[in-house]
Amino acid sequence: MTVNSKYFDSIRISSKSKAKEKPSVPDCQWDDCDKPGSHKAPVGRMREGQYLHFCIDHVREYNKSFNYFSGLADGDIARFQKDALTGHRPTWTTTTNTTARSSSPEFSRMRSGSAAYHNRMRDPNAQPREGSEQAAKTIRRPRPLEAKALATMGLTANSTSDAIKSRYKELVKLHHPDANGGDRASEERFRDVIQAYKLLKQAGLC
Repeated sequence: MTVNSKYFDSIRISSKSKAKEKPSVPDCQWDDCDKPGSHKAPVGRMREGQYLHFCIDHVREYNKSFNYFSGLADGDIARFQKDALTGHRPTWTTTTNTTARSSSPEFSRMRSGSAAYHNRMRDPNAQPREGSEQAAKTIRRPRPLEAKALATMGLTANSTSDAIKSRYKELVKLHHPDANGGDRASEERFRDVIQAYKLLKQAGLC
């Protein structure tokens, strides 16, 4: 094919300078206004997603007087605002124990200086005095390993912390290798006493 071919005469090239067609803009919906309505404004409640088209001047005027809750009673407005906190989705209580709230003490109604307040707000970590009724109730039974450790040291299940410490010092002095001239039986007894005391100390009994 040569440059002088007849096929080149039928080729037409569109002009690049031709402007693209602009999308049509609706007219302003304000009465007696012929300006383009290039700004959208919401129609109102129960018609979400629908818009009116106004020019810039009239959309400002429309927004000044727009009230989404127009025509609603105060109770309905309050209910709407409350539901808006959860995205207007239903909610349920998470607790299954409905009697817990009614049976629990209401400390907010008690005065801090009253006797009832102090009786109910006692420190759970406070140590009861020895010999008191509360101390007798709080003494727990030793676990099997703890009972075995107490038996190793020759103590009873209700031995106090001071009694355990005193007995430990006594046994250590009695079975220490320096005091028994290398007696193997005494050394084994010495190790058993130390292990028993460590277990009781970790358990919080001494």
